[in-house]
Amino acid sequence: MTYQDLTPMQLDALREIGNIGTGNAATALSQLINKKVDMTVPSVNVVPFDDIFSSIGGDEIAVGVIVRVLGDTPGNILFIFEKDIALNLVELLIGKREDYLSEMGNSVICEIGNIISSSYMNAIAKFTGLSITPSVPAVTYDMLGAILSTTFIESGQFDDYVLDIETIFEQDNAAINGHFYYIPMPGSLEKMLNALGLQ
Repeated sequence: MTYQDLTPMQLDALREIGNIGTGNAATALSQLINKKVDMTVPSVNVVPFDDIFSSIGGDEIAVGVIVRVLGDTPGNILFIFEKDIALNLVELLIGKREDYLSEMGNSVICEIGNIISSSYMNAIAKFTGLSITPSVPAVTYDMLGAILSTTFIESGQFDDYVLDIETIFEQDNAAINGHFYYIPMPGSLEKMLNALGLQ
């Protein structure tokens, strides 16, 4: 099964899980920095792989957070932030502007990836009863094309389409946009939808 085969009801279920996951992540992030943070998922779309390259640009330098998903539905979670957006996010959360991603900035991005992926996986586990565990996240700083290609090949995922979960962080009326990709290994998506009673 590919993402292109998903019905509107199945997409709605994945969107709702995304909303719950980001709601939990916003609470955890707020507690971490002691400031109110809101997160929303305005859209969950199945997009052609090539469109991701053209929307950001395969040659653009991006910051990626990769989290391996272990357990009943193995795969990868990938967050992508354009370089400037990643620096804005670090500034938003630590109150200090950086011209490049320092060790501290790297840690902040890594922790954001950890919180969001854990919240998202916990939401899926709660709905499905499946055992799902995220690994320790890794931050990579490279051309977008290189980050995406490596992550997809590692997942054994060669589908032409991908599930793009747009995520917006808001704090003190400043909004920052990131993209979250869930890349299941073959068979994981079917298992998840079966557990949701949507297969």
